[in-house]
Amino acid sequence: MVTAIAINGSPRMERGNTALLLNSFVEGMENSGAKVEVLYASKLKVQPCACGRLLCWNELDGECCIQDSMQEVYPKLKQADILVLATPMYIPLPGEMQNMMNRLVPLMAPDLAMKDGRTRVRMRDDVRINKVVLVGVSGWWEMENLDTLVRIVKEFAADASVEFAGALLRPHSYTMRSDGGINAKGQAVLDAAKRAGVELATYGKMNKETLKLVSQSLVPRSLLE
Repeated sequence: MVTAIAINGSPRMERGNTALLLNSFVEGMENSGAKVEVLYASKLKVQPCACGRLLCWNELDGECCIQDSMQEVYPKLKQADILVLATPMYIPLPGEMQNMMNRLVPLMAPDLAMKDGRTRVRMRDDVRINKVVLVGVSGWWEMENLDTLVRIVKEFAADASVEFAGALLRPHSYTMRSDGGINAKGQAVLDAAKRAGVELATYGKMNKETLKLVSQSLVPRSLLE
């Protein structure tokens, strides 16, 4: 059975457009037999990575010295095959999401190696994560506004020597809703997100055409100017 941990970094948690897209994606994964747990960065209140000496690498053999809710999250992450990072586009990330990403360092072994001219590490032997997926949303019309999120998550995956398995990206995300509910175009996006979850859980990858449907333009740019 494929297992996944999804971290929702939106301060709006269950009420936001990030959750709207992520929940459909997770539903697709679960319908295909995957076991998925969704965590909310704002509920966990994770402290910044602040020991200043990388004690988890240099002295504590993968243990974080900060005693907060991440101590409950680490065992779950170690047992997950897939890590899903879901976040709205801020400048660039909501603070709680940035804290959680920084606190993933203990999962990585301090075995530095040069790969294609870059310094990389790897996940520790007791960490199963082998794929990372991004679910990103933005209020701005253009897809390019999400480029920074893609770069951050791709770089994280490369640094940890795991596969970046793709990104579900939703620009002008608020246009999925109208009159207090999900409109027809928004539902088409959510259906595509669900399909992407099925594909990932079943085949280990997502179809490019499915991801294009998630990102499709819902309104002309002129309406938002």
